[in-house]
Amino acid sequence: MSLSLSSSSLYILPVSMAENQPTAPASEGAMDMDQVEYTLRKRLPRKLPKRKNDIYVNMKTDFKAQLARCQKMLDSGCFSEICIHGLGLAINRAINIALQLQGGSFGSLQIAANTSTVELVDDLEPELDEGEPLTRTRNNSAIHIKVFHTLPQ
Repeated sequence: MSLSLSSSSLYILPVSMAENQPTAPASEGAMDMDQVEYTLRKRLPRKLPKRKNDIYVNMKTDFKAQLARCQKMLDSGCFSEICIHGLGLAINRAINIALQLQGGSFGSLQIAANTSTVELVDDLEPELDEGEPLTRTRNNSAIHIKVFHTLPQ
């Protein structure tokens, strides 16, 4: 199936898997049927267990505020390491925060990055009572960056 977005609605069209193009209807009368409109509702991603030294980066919060929060956690002395998590579009921001922390530490911080794929679930709710609610799963990239103090030599 192919999903195409209008301004705020989602239309589901049958698709041929080989060509990724909409399939031809079995008869000419099939094109006269109305498509059911769906509203896309994205569920929140499943998070890793939240520890006190975990920071989940997003694109809504100001970059400087997120950077300051990370720096404050490292400078407090309570944590020898922090873990910065970024999902999808926030991956670049998570990397940038980790590199800014490392660059400003004059060599006292190291970083170790791991990537993963996270399965996300979306709900497709019909705008009309005729359709039934659907769910759709999709994959999104994630990054987990450990920022830690190095031992003096």
